[in-house]
Amino acid sequence: MSEVPPVASPCTSVCRMNPASGLCEGCLRTLDEIAAWARMEEHEKQAVWRLLAQRREQLATPASR
Repeated sequence: MSEVPPVASPCTSVCRMNPASGLCEGCLRTLDEIAAWARMEEHEKQAVWRLLAQRREQLATPASR
């Protein structure tokens, strides 16, 4: 069985929580995701990265009226 390479942290050292969204303004993770990161399995970290891509896309898309 091949070893999975470590998944890098998405932290950008801009650690400021947005009260409206509940997301870090730097990495777009929730407090729960940030707190759990060190204990997550690699596949769980990859799943968080996929969520972050979705969040980034949603934030870049203007809200429909």
